[in-house]
Amino acid sequence: MRRKLSCLILSFFCVSFIFNTQCSSAEDVSMTQKDKFNEQNIMADLWFQTSGEAKALYYQGYNIGTEKMNQALKKKYKKKPAVVLDIDETIVNNSPLDAKFSKVGQGSLNEKEWRKWIAKAKAKPLPGALDFLKEADRRGVDIYYISDRSDKTLERTMLNLKNIGAPQVTKNHVLLKRDGEKNKNRRRKLVAKTHRILLYFGDNLSDFEGFEYPTIKKRANKVDKMRLDFGNKLIVFPNPMYGNWEKALYNGKNNLSNEEKIKIRKSLLQGDD
Repeated sequence: MRRKLSCLILSFFCVSFIFNTQCSSAEDVSMTQKDKFNEQNIMADLWFQTSGEAKALYYQGYNIGTEKMNQALKKKYKKKPAVVLDIDETIVNNSPLDAKFSKVGQGSLNEKEWRKWIAKAKAKPLPGALDFLKEADRRGVDIYYISDRSDKTLERTMLNLKNIGAPQVTKNHVLLKRDGEKNKNRRRKLVAKTHRILLYFGDNLSDFEGFEYPTIKKRANKVDKMRLDFGNKLIVFPNPMYGNWEKALYNGKNNLSNEEKIKIRKSLLQGDD
């Protein structure tokens, strides 16, 4: 009787072990599938936050900008000189918010969380940004901050810029996006009416006029056509976390699942056959 009981107990534990192992394996596979998309975001965040290369590229961009601005100021213009800069990932660093979502596996941030972050007004300046802005201000150049943040966030956006010590932070110089606006063209033209714009700075091609294209090919072709403007009038900063470059991967399609996005991303990779 004892022998039979022992066999039954042993059988029970073996079945339980196999069942739990299978469940654990299934759960691991499920979690792996769930986290694939998120892991790609983590790498982008890590590169932006930790790599010396990212920091070097910001210094490089602002160093070139300072040099080009000083060269341009040797000339006389009928209009007052100005520079136009994007804000996010150009002047201030919002990667802690993106990293927060990546770290906990919640995917892309949403408008509600973005507004909460802006309201905190605590984004830190990116390398070289303040030195350039202060030099432009010292040289008598008007500074215009043109961002696609909602104009409803103007007060908190201005507070953040003031908190980091950015100059010329006034309602006339911080031009945010109105409801219904598709791009920055109206605001750029507004500045161009009264100023000679020496330089544009941004982390997204749409920060520059003429780059409102939805496809990879059209964006690339436009870059080729305007290649001489980069480093002369257009200064681009690195942003692997988000931007129109990613939207172009999906040909403007919205509401794709993470699985669909991963599939498209892999299909676009050019590997060695």
